[in-house]
Amino acid sequence: MELARSVAAEAGRPEWVGDALTPQVEDTRLVTHYFTCLDPAYPGWNYAVTVVRASRAKDVTVNEVVLLPGEGALVAPEWLPWKERLLPGDLGVGDLLPTEEDDERLIPGYAQVPDSELDAEGVDQQMVWELGLGRRQVLSEVGREQAAERWYNGEAGPRSPIAAAAPDRCITCGFMTPLAGELRQMFGVCTNEYAPDDGRVVSMDHGCGAHSEVRRPEPQAGPSGPVVDEMGYDHIVFDDTAELELVSSES
Repeated sequence: MELARSVAAEAGRPEWVGDALTPQVEDTRLVTHYFTCLDPAYPGWNYAVTVVRASRAKDVTVNEVVLLPGEGALVAPEWLPWKERLLPGDLGVGDLLPTEEDDERLIPGYAQVPDSELDAEGVDQQMVWELGLGRRQVLSEVGREQAAERWYNGEAGPRSPIAAAAPDRCITCGFMTPLAGELRQMFGVCTNEYAPDDGRVVSMDHGCGAHSEVRRPEPQAGPSGPVVDEMGYDHIVFDDTAELELVSSES
């Protein structure tokens, strides 16, 4: 114990070595002693001194001395590879995002296929599909599925609030431009400059209020007012003409 304490004091300072904690037996004749670290820069940490006595030896020697975090110690967060830390939108101007050669989202653009999948002339079907694009790699089936799932479940899919309130789906909109390849079955690009998704990929069952078939409502004629006849006249017949004679004599 005293040997372990003196070694901890050499590693730090004597005043930084606090109370002894419960030691831990690592193996035969191998024990780790713990002491509270009083260094103000390392609150919650402990000195760990491992001592060992070799077989048939009388003296105990020091194996190692380290600082280990204890309960409540301030430690760095668990390290994650950059692929797991990267989030959409993190890539900025001038940043480079390298692609691994074994990325499962990509396959060679001119990949050879088994003989059973070749036609009578032995044409590489994958090469024909991507002919003229000049790309060394193209999307694999895994890459297509991941992209489709991400787009369909996002704001450009059918479950977004704007799609739920839309008068019709994008598949019937004249501003919808389908994608190329297999993704054209589910997705296209909006080309309406007034739509919120202009220039973005949207699903065929997405929608918004800028659909090409939306029309202004036809004006409706209101109820007509009463018609007053100012040109005609009414023929009135009086049974008693005494009052008319009286008026005529007075005038």
